Amino acid sequence: MTETRSMHPLRWLVVGLCGLALVFDGYDLVVYGTTVAALRREWGITGAEAGFIASLSLVGMLVGALGIGTLTDLLGRRRTLIGAVVLFSAAMPLCALAQGPGTFAALRLVAGLGLGGVMPIASALVTEYAPPGRRNLTYVLMQSGYAVGGVLAASLALAVVPEHGWRPMYVVGGLPLLLFLPVALRLLPESVEYLAARGRTEEAAQLAARLGMQAPAPAEAAEEQRGRIGVLFSRPFVVPTLLFWAMTFCALLLIYGLSTWLPDIMREQGYPLGSALSFLLAFNLGSIAGSAMGGLAADRFGSVPVIATTFALGGLAILGLASDPGRFGLYLLCAVGGYGTIGAQNLINPFVTRAYPQHARATGVGWSLGIGRLGAILGPAVGGLVLDSDLGPDWNFYLFASVAGLGLLATLGLLLTGVVRRPRPTPDLAPAVPAAG
Repeated sequence: MTETRSMHPLRWLVVGLCGLALVFDGYDLVVYGTTVAALRREWGITGAEAGFIASLSLVGMLVGALGIGTLTDLLGRRRTLIGAVVLFSAAMPLCALAQGPGTFAALRLVAGLGLGGVMPIASALVTEYAPPGRRNLTYVLMQSGYAVGGVLAASLALAVVPEHGWRPMYVVGGLPLLLFLPVALRLLPESVEYLAARGRTEEAAQLAARLGMQAPAPAEAAEEQRGRIGVLFSRPFVVPTLLFWAMTFCALLLIYGLSTWLPDIMREQGYPLGSALSFLLAFNLGSIAGSAMGGLAADRFGSVPVIATTFALGGLAILGLASDPGRFGLYLLCAVGGYGTIGAQNLINPFVTRAYPQHARATGVGWSLGIGRLGAILGPAVGGLVLDSDLGPDWNFYLFASVAGLGLLATLGLLLTGVVRRPRPTPDLAPAVPAAG
């Protein structure tokens, strides 16, 4: 069977549910940054302590991302995604009940375990079910749910935090139990690739025929038995794997560092709370608009040049925030910076996912995101230390701009190693690096 560009509605439902899961992933990303000032006032914690709490949540994400390959093997992509969403959406409202920073930090760690599992599974499912010729665009549209969640958090915080404090913001984080779970339990299908790889070939063929997809060939399914983690370090993949990790490390350090501290940095520069939160809103809105254009460009020109350009734009915009371009200029730079950070990661994930054989996709992107979480852990922690120091808030921008430059170099490294081929007429169907073996 040959796939066509038209898609069965159930495949669009998969994309939509994954996007909805990422809305709440993005909400969680930004909600701490919108409430950290209120938390510091209530509990008297320092910037370094607040950065540690943010980083502890990201430790949970690292563990969740690294363990996702094993869980997927045991439970399947469908049940693993549902379980991850249930875990973080149950922990979020409990954060609202915390009476001190210790309990709050522990609950953020638990929520991080679930959040760390969402992205790799969503990446694998959407890459599998997206229409031919539009995989980059479909992926970044799904991934834009991440920034939509950030926009919702920043917008809600403008109305809620000044009048009602930080606790209602975490109650909202429990909404996936009402909005996502009932639909996913009833309608979300299992991965065709997973079914084939586990030897359930007849079931996989029936589901593929129902959805208008091409079922994996028996040889492709048999690759499942060779081991997933070993593929990442096999001869054709070891250099790209390390560069993927470096790119993700830089992107996530930027995303979590800026999302956590941008409002406080702007307040240090004299802006009131409402204005400081509005800069975070512009940051996330810019990532949504830019990611859609980036996805179209990646489908046309290939992922590497677009990701490199995105890192370059992000670094320049962040560096510009240290100047005094006026209110409109700051909003514009925040928007471009949002695209250059969140947008970069939106493009990296589908590129990494497609780079590996089908049976290693969730593991490949899971390890990339897991190692990248080390950057996410460092971002809030280092940002808090700089903010507490005598260097001044501008030094956070210098630091983050330098990290964007390192991400650019790692991306260009893929070209210099010669392992990335020029995109074919249908780049979404062509692996970014040579197939294993």
